[in-house]
Amino acid sequence: MTVTTQDQATPAASSSPSKVKRHPAAQYSDLYLRLSSRILYRLLWLTGQMIWFKCVRMKIIRPEAMKREGGYLLASTHLGNLEPFVLGIIYRRRIEWMTRIEFFGSRFTRWILPRSGAFVVDRFGVPVSAIRSAIDRVKRGRVVGICPEGGVKIARESACRGGKIKRGVCLVAYRTGAPIVPCVTIGTHDLNRVGPWLPFRRAKLWVAFGSPIIPVTNAPDRRAERARMADEIERQCVSLYQELLEKYAIDDKWVP
Repeated sequence: MTVTTQDQATPAASSSPSKVKRHPAAQYSDLYLRLSSRILYRLLWLTGQMIWFKCVRMKIIRPEAMKREGGYLLASTHLGNLEPFVLGIIYRRRIEWMTRIEFFGSRFTRWILPRSGAFVVDRFGVPVSAIRSAIDRVKRGRVVGICPEGGVKIARESACRGGKIKRGVCLVAYRTGAPIVPCVTIGTHDLNRVGPWLPFRRAKLWVAFGSPIIPVTNAPDRRAERARMADEIERQCVSLYQELLEKYAIDDKWVP
């Protein structure tokens, strides 16, 4: 009969457990992160509102689109760098923006952007994690903002003038069944100067919201359905842009 003693313990039991390197954010509880994120976003929103009231004049076509409930995708054109900021200020709900990885380059932006609802996308890689994150957020009933042009686009490359978009937003809509609301903003390119930010409401912005694009999730050809949604986004962007130009007498040459 064989008797096993403590000295005959297996190597796995006697060896010390390996140390697992934890992410710095792991020290915070999920509750703390959620609360800090909400508080920070609200503080930023209130600060933006005060600046907005003093500096900006805005005209909005179909503002009732901002009152839409439930999860959906906001597909915005990108004539300047500040569309997410502008739309985040005028929305009462928090918009969680798919944000280019370049903006996460500093320690400060890596801290503040996720707490403002932003999540990263690598435009030059395979954006699988970004697509999954967007799907999860929409399913949770949130508003996810995406600039489907993939970056700032001007002149003929802009969706406002018939430029093509990337179809990631259509994939998210198809996977979730959530609608896409197209949006065109004019005037953000002018906010790169100091002048428009001075008091007395010198900055001028114009925003137009389109009709919700509802995905057909049981379509026999998924690729064709995503192509249909992309074509409809592009068509509405051109139409909304022209509507803003005509209604508010904006010179197309002034827009980059």
